[in-house]
Amino acid sequence: MENILQIIGSIILACIPALIWGYIFYKKNPEKRAIVSLTFIVGALAVFPIIIYKFLWKFFPWINAFRVADFFQEDIIGFSNLLILPLSVIITFMLVGIIEEVLKLLSVKIADEEDDIKNIDDSMELFIIAALGFSFTENILYFYNIWIGQGPYNLLLPFLFRSSFSTFAHLMFSGILGYYYGVAHFAKPILQQEIKENRKHWTIFLHKILNFRKEKLFYREKLIEGLLISIGLHAMFNIFLELNLTFLIVPFLISGYIALNYLFEKKENHKNYGKLHLYIRNHPHPKSKIYFKQTPLKRP
Repeated sequence: MENILQIIGSIILACIPALIWGYIFYKKNPEKRAIVSLTFIVGALAVFPIIIYKFLWKFFPWINAFRVADFFQEDIIGFSNLLILPLSVIITFMLVGIIEEVLKLLSVKIADEEDDIKNIDDSMELFIIAALGFSFTENILYFYNIWIGQGPYNLLLPFLFRSSFSTFAHLMFSGILGYYYGVAHFAKPILQQEIKENRKHWTIFLHKILNFRKEKLFYREKLIEGLLISIGLHAMFNIFLELNLTFLIVPFLISGYIALNYLFEKKENHKNYGKLHLYIRNHPHPKSKIYFKQTPLKRP
């Protein structure tokens, strides 16, 4: 097979950051190996719809959403005297963020066939694993193209950058999205807890009357909030790369790592709502179509 050495070599190189980052985050909240493996595989396969989508541009150029950015090439946005950006660049990287973060979101939904997400930590963990799979495939393609086009001697710096910065950036975006997905996923028990702790008795009756609508609103708001944050962070990272603002990347990613640890350590994350409440989900599972899954309360 032609270029078999480059293919195998690129896969080996891509495995290194996947194993290192996977170990770092997996040990925070170990999950069943089956669901972790499935999520990683689905996340890795999520790159291929993008490849197919770009390939189809040759035959159906009108489906290229990025052509929208061409209409704004003359428009400039100045954030300061030192930072001036074409609006087309911002739109392009926002579209990249939307496509990639939505695909990682769908990867988790596909992998979670048996309703394995039982708390917010589980959600964050699976989103990070899906992002790791996505980044794994991206790295294979990236390393392979450099190897073929520039030779193996030009791989060191791209390998170091992709392994440390780009891979972690994917994990950061998706981990934050996973937090908001988890909050949305368990909206009912979280709202029940907030009512008991923060609301007066007369408001409890009012909440019971409007409970369903508030739940759905809460679920959608949190999911959209998580998507907007992850897409915005994704776009910022790509803009830093595009403008060679490498001095901003390190503090940007350090802040992201601190934020992820903070979200993992938040008190509410460590409550297994499946054990504390009769109902686990507040929206239908994609397979069973069941809104609320009953489980017996476990006594201490």
